[in-house]
Amino acid sequence: MANVKIDNVVKRYGAVQVMHGVNVDIEHGEFVVLVGPSGCGKSTLLRMLAGLEEISDGTISIGDKVVNGVSPKDRDISMVFQSYALYPHKTVAENIGFPLKMAKRPKAEIDEKVTRAAKILDLAHLLDRFPKQLSGGQRQRVAMGRAIVRDPQVFLFDEPLSNLDAKLRVTMRVEIKELHQRLKTTIVYVTHDQIEAMTMADKIVVMRDGRVEQIGAPLDLYDRPGNVFVAGFIGSPSMNFLRGKIASADGAKQFASDSGLRLPLPDTGAPDGAEVIYGIRPEHIGVSADGTAGGVPVNVVVVEPTGSETQIFAKAGGDVIDAIVKDRIRAAPGSQIHFVIDPANVHLFDAKTEQRI
Repeated sequence: MANVKIDNVVKRYGAVQVMHGVNVDIEHGEFVVLVGPSGCGKSTLLRMLAGLEEISDGTISIGDKVVNGVSPKDRDISMVFQSYALYPHKTVAENIGFPLKMAKRPKAEIDEKVTRAAKILDLAHLLDRFPKQLSGGQRQRVAMGRAIVRDPQVFLFDEPLSNLDAKLRVTMRVEIKELHQRLKTTIVYVTHDQIEAMTMADKIVVMRDGRVEQIGAPLDLYDRPGNVFVAGFIGSPSMNFLRGKIASADGAKQFASDSGLRLPLPDTGAPDGAEVIYGIRPEHIGVSADGTAGGVPVNVVVVEPTGSETQIFAKAGGDVIDAIVKDRIRAAPGSQIHFVIDPANVHLFDAKTEQRI
C-alpha cells in the first residue's frame, strides 16, 4: 500500500491548459473515485498518475517518492482499462500471468500468483479458457487479475465497467469493492457514473473543466454539496433548482421563485431580497394527494412508476419540480396534488457565485 499526493498539478497541450492546479491527497488503502462529466480531466489526471501523460507543472508522489520523471513500469502501479485488452490467443492463466512473464519471474512464482489471483476473483475453473469463451464480466475479472498478480502499491481503474450491461455493472461494483476490502490496497478509480462513485468510494473527488470542485466522503457530498454543480451531479435523479429571492411573510422568511412560487426556508442569515438558488432533492419531497398535509399545489405533468417508487414531474407556476415517492399514489397527468417540503432538507446557494450559503 502507499499514499498518493497530487500537488498543484497542471497539464497543457501547447498553449491550451486543461488541468488547473489540481490537489488531491489519497491515504494508504483508500478507495478514491474521480468523477465528473466527459471532458472534466479525470482520465487525464489518472494517466498522469500512471505515467502515460507528462505533467506540465506540479508533482505527483507515490509513497514518499516523486514520480514525475519515473517511467510507468517503475511506478509500482497496475492499471485496469475500459477495454479489457486481453490477448485473444492466450488462455486466462497466460493473460493473468503475462506481466510476471515479461518481468522474467520464475515459473513457480508465476503459477502461484496466478492461482492466488484466480481464487480471489473466482476464475480458478476458467484458467484454461480463451477470452472468446468468457462473458464480459469474466473478461473484466481477468483484466483485474492481471493487475493483482503484480502486487502493486496502487491500483488504477479507468472506467472499467462502461462496456458492461446494467445488471452486470451492479455485480462488478460489488466484486471490486469486496476486492478492495480484501486486499486493502490503495485504489484510484475513474468514472462518469455518480452511482458508482457513491456506492464504491471512501472518498470522492468531483471534477469539472480540469479543476476539483469538491472532495469528501460520499454522504458528505450528498448532504452538504459545496456548490450548485456538485449538488446537481451527486444524487440521482438530480436535485431540483429554482431561482428567486429571499422574502418575508407573516414574520417568517420564505423563498419566492421568479415565477411567484413560495416555499419554506431553513434558518439562514441571508437578508431579504438576496438572490438565491433553492435546491431540494426529489426524494426529499413529500406528496399529499388532497392537500390535507399542507404543501404547495402543483399540476402533474408526467408520472413514471417503477414498481418500488414513483417519479412525478409537476409544474408550479413556470417551474417544473421532480419528486420521488415510495408510496403508490394515484396521480394522473393534469391533476393537482400538493408537494410537501421540509425546510431541513433545503439547500441554498448564492445566485451569482453558485456557492453554498
